[in-house]
Amino acid sequence: MVKGAVKWVPGKEFQFIGRMEDDKCSVILGDGGISPMKLLLLSVAGCTAYDVVMILQKMREPIKGLEVEISGERRDEHPRIYTRVHIHYKIYGNVKEEKARRAIELSQDKYCSASAHVKLSGAELTYSLEIVPDDE
Repeated sequence: MVKGAVKWVPGKEFQFIGRMEDDKCSVILGDGGISPMKLLLLSVAGCTAYDVVMILQKMREPIKGLEVEISGERRDEHPRIYTRVHIHYKIYGNVKEEKARRAIELSQDKYCSASAHVKLSGAELTYSLEIVPDDE
């Protein structure tokens, strides 16, 4: 079981510090920090980025770098869940497009638990891909 805790910072109207029990992750939520919903987007981006790099390395593709940009639209009524999430993958190296797309789809459809949570809430999850080849 994974455990964590969030503690309100007295004297700060809406500031909370979140920490996982292993102390590997500490985050400020609210005033002066990131909002929980933005943190959710970053979690999805981090999860899928990890997967894509690992999968491409296992495919022996020459990945040199990866940047993941993520954006989300939320509904107006409460709870204000995400209705659309778009992920843009920017892969550096002479990676074959079909291999990159396969890695992304495996991440989004099979391995990334954070993406699965967003999709299970009913959000539309889309992606785009940009490959920046090595200069030759």
